[in-house]
Amino acid sequence: MVAGFFVPSFKAANSYSRAVGYFTSTSLALYARGIDAFAKRGGSMRLVASPHLNDEDVADIERGYDVREVMERATIRTLEIEERESVLDGLGVLGRLIAEGRLDIKLAFVVKEGHVGIYHEKIGVFRDEFGDLVAFTGSSNETYGGLQANFESIDVYRGWEAGDGARALDIEADFQKLWADKTPNLSVIRFPEVARERLVRLATDRNPSPIPGTDDALIPVVAPSNRQARLTVPSWLEPRDYQKEAVEAWLRNRGQGLFKMATGTGKTKTAMLAATQLGNALRQQEQPLVVLILAPLQHLVDQWISEVEDFGIRPIAVYESSERWLPLVEEQLSEARLGQRPVVALVATYASFAGARFQSLLSRVTQPLMVIADEAHNLGSAAYRPLLPGNATYRLALSATPERWFDDEGTDALIDYFDKIVFELEMSAAIEMGALTRYLYYPRLVELDSNESELYADLTAQIGARIAAGEDLATSDPNSPLGFLLLQRSKVLGHAAGKLAALEADMVSHRESGYQLVYCGEGRRPVAPGESEGPVQLREVMQLVGNDLRLAAHSYVSDTPRPERKHLLKRFDTGVDLQVLVAMRCLDEGVDIPDARVGYLLASSSNPRQFIQRRGRLLRRAPGKERAIIYDYLAVPPGDVPINFSVERSLLVRELQRANEFGKLSENYEETLEVLRPLKERYQLMDM
Repeated sequence: MVAGFFVPSFKAANSYSRAVGYFTSTSLALYARGIDAFAKRGGSMRLVASPHLNDEDVADIERGYDVREVMERATIRTLEIEERESVLDGLGVLGRLIAEGRLDIKLAFVVKEGHVGIYHEKIGVFRDEFGDLVAFTGSSNETYGGLQANFESIDVYRGWEAGDGARALDIEADFQKLWADKTPNLSVIRFPEVARERLVRLATDRNPSPIPGTDDALIPVVAPSNRQARLTVPSWLEPRDYQKEAVEAWLRNRGQGLFKMATGTGKTKTAMLAATQLGNALRQQEQPLVVLILAPLQHLVDQWISEVEDFGIRPIAVYESSERWLPLVEEQLSEARLGQRPVVALVATYASFAGARFQSLLSRVTQPLMVIADEAHNLGSAAYRPLLPGNATYRLALSATPERWFDDEGTDALIDYFDKIVFELEMSAAIEMGALTRYLYYPRLVELDSNESELYADLTAQIGARIAAGEDLATSDPNSPLGFLLLQRSKVLGHAAGKLAALEADMVSHRESGYQLVYCGEGRRPVAPGESEGPVQLREVMQLVGNDLRLAAHSYVSDTPRPERKHLLKRFDTGVDLQVLVAMRCLDEGVDIPDARVGYLLASSSNPRQFIQRRGRLLRRAPGKERAIIYDYLAVPPGDVPINFSVERSLLVRELQRANEFGKLSENYEETLEVLRPLKERYQLMDM
């Protein structure tokens, strides 16, 4: 299309009107001689394009924030990305055309029923000095990938042909309405002035004269190789010895393996160090590297993007609508195939990774591919493990607990794909070497009240009956009838009313402090059949912390929007503006809150992954943080409640395992043993 349509059209035209979903400055380089001739005749261009909005931008617009401010922020962010991607010459050409009054740009986006969408139409019109026009529509974006590397098509209508003329004029009329902001359901605004000035300044600094031209219109203008983005270790990062050891072990195993490293020990940076080493080795062989990072949740994708940027690469976020990321991914992969880009970095949620479009794209990657799987235990599920790319030569899994809970098949499949655990760093070693902070652990025994004890005894009896019928407590499926009863019993313990009083007593001594986390049980407090539904523990805690104790607190749950989560974490980092975050599961995996210093565990499942993740949140190092404090509230039935002793003893082992795991690495283990001693004696568990 470039050689056969765009270049000849530019050579003949004196005006160009283009409306397109995506535009990048690299497209100008492809037009080469055509643009040169067009510019020499004083040709002018009008461009309408969709801004690159991220989720935070969309959420701000839908909340009523000033649209122009959000668009300005998004446009500046896009320019900064392009400036880091070695297309400064193309940006300089844009700036020169703007400065000479020959290019005007507007931004279009969909606004319908209070929601923001992407403008994705693709139309264009060339006119010459005699008034003749050529109009076209088609699939191509005005990007390097869309114009050069993809398989695309356009429909072209010549204004002087009887069969084409009416259609060409209709397309031009559509563009005029769009430019005048008269198209229904679309908003069209001027290109932000601050971005315009930035491009003009860039044109002056780089002095791109003449406008890129070459005898071969298919050869793009490429920045010198020393400006091409590649992975580099940031100057401020001094890798720890164990991180170097982990990378070396992975490389010795042919670039495959699992890092089983305690939460908070820097798995992310260790993985990036491995990717950097690999990228440098491939670069010496003049081979590109495609890095695919998989994370279970969107906020973890955002964290990974920041980490990758620290290593000198701007990655593409792959989640939500494929219209946002697919053109960018295809363009960068095309550049890698043509030797224009040494590293392509993609960060995807598991959900987008599993989508048909991304799977199709992934299957076509022929360059060296490295998969980094964060919280990799999730990928062992039956839904994800068949989708792991077989064409990935290099594979790295990250998890503090790669073993899947009650899923040996999934664990085996995960290890088969990533090969084996090549490096392990236990929490005790991490604390000893100073990679994690030391901590104090205070278990609190809370007795169930009479109603809770009655419900607890009934559930325990039902559990005992199923065990007597041959069901195995140690290997029970969480979705089985026995698993359901165990879950209900766990909820009775987790939601015990007496925990609120114990929590209040502990929080009073920290009421002047910040950096506090409260982990609540999920859902409502269980009640006996026929009774009205029980209260929500999270609401009870918010009432206690925010109103009764008057601490600055906020909930942090699955329904909390992503932009608001970021804002809450920034407030929490001050230690003053927001003293307490009250969470329900959402602060388990991956959230980076190193300043957290006091944790209150009102409820934890018997799944070791959950309490290991929660402890890890609190043990990350931070300036001024000497140690962490963990309060763990364990509910137990009163001694006079008639319960099957052997069943209760076997169930209690699960609760005490968590307390023992927390206590044995704490600085006050002797205190933990003293608190738990009466319970161990009652149930003959002194040998634990």
